[in-house]
Amino acid sequence: MALEQTLPASDLEYKVVRRQAGLGSLGQPRFAAIADWQGGCVAREAKAYLPSMEAFVHGRKADRVCYYEKAIRAASRAPDPFQLVVRKWIVRRLSPDSNPIELADLPDERDDEVLLAAMAQEVANVHLVTEETCPQIIKDVHARPGNWLKVAAKDMAKITQRDWKEYTSS
Repeated sequence: MALEQTLPASDLEYKVVRRQAGLGSLGQPRFAAIADWQGGCVAREAKAYLPSMEAFVHGRKADRVCYYEKAIRAASRAPDPFQLVVRKWIVRRLSPDSNPIELADLPDERDDEVLLAAMAQEVANVHLVTEETCPQIIKDVHARPGNWLKVAAKDMAKITQRDWKEYTSS
């Protein structure tokens, strides 16, 4: 099983549980392997891979190509050795320092600009894929108006909310 491949020891006894987390993959199967190892708890998650939203938006609903692994392996930072794609599953470690940020869990008093800048930097690390494409991407970003990302994010949020309402009503 894919979860076993990412545990720190091959003979480790572990328990598999169903898991629900986040908003992006609601309704998709998610499992976690939990074990005690060297006096601490380790956990690995496997969640069903979903195709790219870009493919869906452009009418390629049958496009099941997994670009996720290619993106994380080609990122401009060291890849997480415990994160991989096995068939139609994304497997990753679960720990306080490697999970997505839940905005509701953050303190009320925070610097959202600093947080968003750090998140944007990580997105850029993943998408500045190769030495050949990096200059083209940077040139494209500099040619855009200053608020293009904010406008695009708001548009995507509206589309996502509309799709969610449609999904939950059917």
